[in-house]
Amino acid sequence: MTRRRFRWLRGLLLAVPVLLLAALGTGGYLLAGSRAQLDGRVRTGSVQAPVEIQRDALGTVTLRGQSRGDLDYALGYVHAQERYFEMDLTRRTAAGELAELVGPAALAADLGHRRHRLRAVAEAAYAQLPPTQRQELDRYRDGVNAGLAALRVRPWTYLLLGAKPKPWRSEDTLLVIAAMYLDLNHDGRNTRELRVAEMHATLPAPLVDFLLAPDPTWEAPLEGPLSPEPVPPDASVFDLRSLPATRPVADLAAVLAPTHDARRPGSNSFAVAGTLTGTGAAMLANDMHLALRVPDIWFRTRLRYPDPGAPHGKRDVVGVSLPGTPAMIVGSNGQIAWGFTNSYGDWMDWVRVLRDPHDPSRYKVPEGWAALQTHEEIIRVKGGAPHTLKVEDTRWGPIMAKDADGTPLALAWIAQQPRSYNLGLMQLERTASAAAALELAPTFGMPPQNMLVADDAGHIGWTIAGNGVPLRSDADARRPSDWSQPGTGWTGWATPAQYPRVLDPADGRLWTANNRVVGGAALALLGHGGHDLGARAQQIRDDLFAHADFTPGNLLDIQLDDRAVFLSRWQQLLQQTLAGTQEPALRQLRELTAVWRNRADPDSVDYRLVRAFRDAVHDAVLAPFAARVMAKYPDFAWPGLGDPEAAVWMLVQRQPPNLLAPAYPDWHALLLAAARHVADTLGKQPGGLAARRWGEINHAGIDHPLSRALPGFVAHFLDMPDDELPGDDDMPRVARPGFGVSERLDVSPGHEAQGVLEMPGGQSGHPLSPYYGAGHEDWVHGRPTPLQPGPAQHTLTLEPRTMDTK
Repeated sequence: MTRRRFRWLRGLLLAVPVLLLAALGTGGYLLAGSRAQLDGRVRTGSVQAPVEIQRDALGTVTLRGQSRGDLDYALGYVHAQERYFEMDLTRRTAAGELAELVGPAALAADLGHRRHRLRAVAEAAYAQLPPTQRQELDRYRDGVNAGLAALRVRPWTYLLLGAKPKPWRSEDTLLVIAAMYLDLNHDGRNTRELRVAEMHATLPAPLVDFLLAPDPTWEAPLEGPLSPEPVPPDASVFDLRSLPATRPVADLAAVLAPTHDARRPGSNSFAVAGTLTGTGAAMLANDMHLALRVPDIWFRTRLRYPDPGAPHGKRDVVGVSLPGTPAMIVGSNGQIAWGFTNSYGDWMDWVRVLRDPHDPSRYKVPEGWAALQTHEEIIRVKGGAPHTLKVEDTRWGPIMAKDADGTPLALAWIAQQPRSYNLGLMQLERTASAAAALELAPTFGMPPQNMLVADDAGHIGWTIAGNGVPLRSDADARRPSDWSQPGTGWTGWATPAQYPRVLDPADGRLWTANNRVVGGAALALLGHGGHDLGARAQQIRDDLFAHADFTPGNLLDIQLDDRAVFLSRWQQLLQQTLAGTQEPALRQLRELTAVWRNRADPDSVDYRLVRAFRDAVHDAVLAPFAARVMAKYPDFAWPGLGDPEAAVWMLVQRQPPNLLAPAYPDWHALLLAAARHVADTLGKQPGGLAARRWGEINHAGIDHPLSRALPGFVAHFLDMPDDELPGDDDMPRVARPGFGVSERLDVSPGHEAQGVLEMPGGQSGHPLSPYYGAGHEDWVHGRPTPLQPGPAQHTLTLEPRTMDTK
C-alpha cells in the first residue's frame, strides 16, 4: 500500500496566506470550536435506543447500543467529529474532485483519477446493493452529517482553506473503498505493464524475461513450487559488447528508482494454530503498511451490541475501523480474528483499441464494430475556470495510454465494475469460525487481499478476499493484448469455489507479506501484479518456525524484527570485492562494513553502506539495458513493484561477458566502481563515511497534510516528531520516511484482553484534542499498547428524541 497520498496538497498550500492562520487563532475560539464533543447527551431521531460513546486514554472509541444499525449512525457521528477533513480528502481523491476544494495544484491528480469516473461507478454500485446494505450506508451517512453539523465551528482545516465542507452522501462510502483500490492497485495507472511492453519492443524476449524473473532464493509461498531459476541469455541472443553504444542516461537514478524505491510494499500477516498457544485458541498478527500521515488512516474502535449468534448473546468486536465507512476493517469478535495484506494479483489489463480506419468513433469488438462512448467530465477548480476532460470509454474501460507501437490502450480494471463494491466485509463481525470466514471472503466488494483468519477453536486459514478475480483467456495478461476476437480478454468472474484457500496447515503456521502465496493453477487465476521479492515473507516464516509456542508478545517480536538477513550476502560480496584494495577510501569502506551487525538499526553505519553498495551495483548492472529502451522511449523507467534481484545477483555471480556494460573491462571492475561510487558520494558528506548512520536517512516523516503550508512553529505543532526509525525493505519491520506500518495487531480470539494494537499518528485529527498523537510514541519504540480499551475517560450518549428522561 504505497505512496504519500497528499503530496500535491503540501506544495499547493504554500500559497495560502498566513493571515488565515491568524484568523484561526482569534481568541482560540475558532480552532477550539471544531473539537469533537466528548461528554454529555445528544438527542436525535436517528437512534432507536441510547448509544454510549466512550473514550479511553488513547481515544479508543467504544460504542454500546441495542442494534448494529444504531451503531452505524453513532460510528458515522464520531468519525465526522474526529476525521471529517480526512474523509473528505479520501472521497475527493477517488472521484477526482480535489481541485474544487484546494485549487489548480490538484488538477493533475484529478485528471488522472477522473478518467475512471469512479463517482459514477459508486452511484451505480450503491443502486444495486442489497436493501440492507443501502440501509447501513444511509444510517452511517446520517450519522456523519449529524456529527459534522453538531460541531460548533466547521473543522479548522476548512477555515484555513476558506471553504465549507459538503455533506456526506451514501455513495461517498463506496468512494472511500475506491480510494483503497487506487492506493493498492498502482493508482489506477498500470504503468508497470506499459514499461514491460516497452522493454519487449526493444529487447529480446528471453532477456526481458530474465531481467524481470522472480527469485526462487527468496520465495516463501504457502503452496506450490518455487519459481524456476532464471536463465541468462547467451551471446547468440544478446551481446552488449558487440552492439552499437547508446547515449548515456542523463539521470540514471530516476530511471532505475523503482528498483530500490522507498515506496515498496510492506504489509505482513501471520497466524499460528491453537496447538501452538497455551490457550488452545489460534493467534493472529497483522500490520498493514501504507503512506503514513497525521492522523493515522485507521480509527481504534470497539463495538458492543446484542447478537444471538455471539457468546452470551452479546457481540463484542474490537480493532480498527476506517473513517468514511461503517466497517471494522481488521480485528477480533471473540470467535475469529482477521487481517489483510495486499495480494498483488493482476487486477488490471491493457486492451489494444483498434479504431475503424473509416470512422475513428468506432472500435473493433468480437461481433464487429462498436461506438466509443464519450463523456465530458467537468472538473471544478477553486479560484480558476472549470476544466473539461473528454473521456473516451470502451466496453473494457477508458482509453488512457498508448501501446509501444502507438495503438490506443483501454484500461480494464476491476475497480471500474460496480460489482466490486459492497459492505460484505462487515459480515466478519458475526462470523464464528475460520472456515466460515473463508467461505464468505470471495463475496466481499473490496480490493482483493490476502485474508488470514484465526478462531477460538484453534483453526487458521488463508484465502483471497474480494469478489473481483477475473477469468482470462490464454492471452499473456502481463502485456497489452487485442480483445476484439471472440473468446479473448476477461471471460467472466471466478466463483467462490475457484478461489484458492488453505485451512489448518499441518505445521500450524500461515504467513503472507505481499509475496507470491500460491503456484500452479491458483497463480494463473490470480495473476502476477508485482509481487514482493519474498525475503520479508521468508524471514517471517523462519521466525515462526523458530518458536514452538506463542504469546502475543512473540508475534510482536516478529513484527519488530529488523535483522538484515537479505543484505547479508551483499555484505560478503562487498568484503570480497574490496579484499586487498589499497585505495584509502575503499579500505575505509571495507573496514566500516567488516563487522556486520546484521540490523537496520538507526546507529548502524555498516547497514547503510552495504545497502548503498547493493543499490549502486543494481544501477550499474541494469543501466545498459535501461539505456537501450530509453533510446526508443525517452520517458521509460524501470518497471516498479517487483525486484530485479534474481537477475542482478546471478549476473554478478556468473559474470557472463555478453551482459556486462562495455564501460567495464570485467565484472570485478563493475563491482569496484559501485563500491567507489558509495565511498565517493557518501564520503564527501559531513563527517565522512564513518558518520553515515542509517537513522540519518531513515526517519519517520509522518506529517499533517497541511503542515508544509504553514510557518515552521505551527508545522512542528501539527507533525509527529521526526524520529529515527529502525527497519527497512525486505525485513518484517518495514520503515521508510512517510511510509510504514499503519497498525500492529496481535490477538487471540476470546483472549482480546492480552491483545496488542499499536498505531502511529494518533486517533484524532484535531491538534487540540487530547488524542492527537496518542499512542504514537509507543508505536515508534514498539512498546505494546492494549487492543482492548482501558477505563473510560469520557462518555457521550446519543439518545432517541422521544426518550423519557424522568
